Amino acid sequence: MVVRLPPPAADQRALTTAEPSGSRARSSRRSSFFGAMPYLGPAFAFYAIFLLYPMSEAVRLSFYEWNGFRTTSATFVGLENYQRLLHDDPVFWSAFRNTLVWIVLSLLIPTSLGLVMALGINRRIVGRNLMRSIFYIPAVLAPIAVATMWLWIYNPNFGLVTRSLETIGLGDLSQQWLGDPRFALYSVFVAFVWQVSGFNMVLFLAGLQTVSADVVEAARIDGANAWQVFRHVTLPALRPTTAVVTVLTIISSLKVFDLIVGTTRGGPAQATQVLALWSYTQSFTNHDFGAGSAIATVLLLMSLILVVPYMLWTLRRPDQ
Repeated sequence: MVVRLPPPAADQRALTTAEPSGSRARSSRRSSFFGAMPYLGPAFAFYAIFLLYPMSEAVRLSFYEWNGFRTTSATFVGLENYQRLLHDDPVFWSAFRNTLVWIVLSLLIPTSLGLVMALGINRRIVGRNLMRSIFYIPAVLAPIAVATMWLWIYNPNFGLVTRSLETIGLGDLSQQWLGDPRFALYSVFVAFVWQVSGFNMVLFLAGLQTVSADVVEAARIDGANAWQVFRHVTLPALRPTTAVVTVLTIISSLKVFDLIVGTTRGGPAQATQVLALWSYTQSFTNHDFGAGSAIATVLLLMSLILVVPYMLWTLRRPDQ
């Protein structure tokens, strides 16, 4: 016969206090949550009023036909606005294509340029603080001010581009940079690169400060060259920063508006038309708020489709 002895007094106390301890932990978390609500409440209310409510209203209005005037009421039309966009609105497809081109170019050029500038300025060179300021200044300028500057730069008669080409004997290459459908979108995009590359540089500079100098030195001692150190040490350490830069770049590309309004207003021949501008035009110029809201809803869906999967991929554990 096996005799089971009772557990020691210390184990009995541990068993009897385990459940109350877990209950106290849950109670503490609940009290912390409710204690934080008075501080989070105003920010959440601001977020709900000025972001969530307008977004939900835009989605709701995309199923209605309304000219924006109080004297007329909105008429429910279901998916008619979306059907018109897909089948009867060629400008929508031009804007959609230009927006996709803008996103792809933004992910390739200003992101890479910002990383290269950050790697260069992160070294111990003379005047690097001044160079950081010079490269970052365009990021603090209003987009409409940037558009005005580049209108003068692209002026076909006395603009900086034309004068520079004439000075080096290439005046025949001068074009109507903002007036030719072949070059207009890319010309405006150059102004966008000039404005946002410095901001990307600052983000990458902040990320470079997290790269362990000891790990870099160990890699060099093991015989790794500069490219191998960048590929296997620096770049993996910049993964969180790259995720932030990528998401911000996608969002800024989807909502590009001021720069195009200040330079081409979507022309010539809709060559620089983008979804954000076409949504505004449909709503406030053509007084078709249903179609404008439908385009805004398409922009929302595009941002979710592009950003959410990428964020889930970047936030996964390294062993997954």
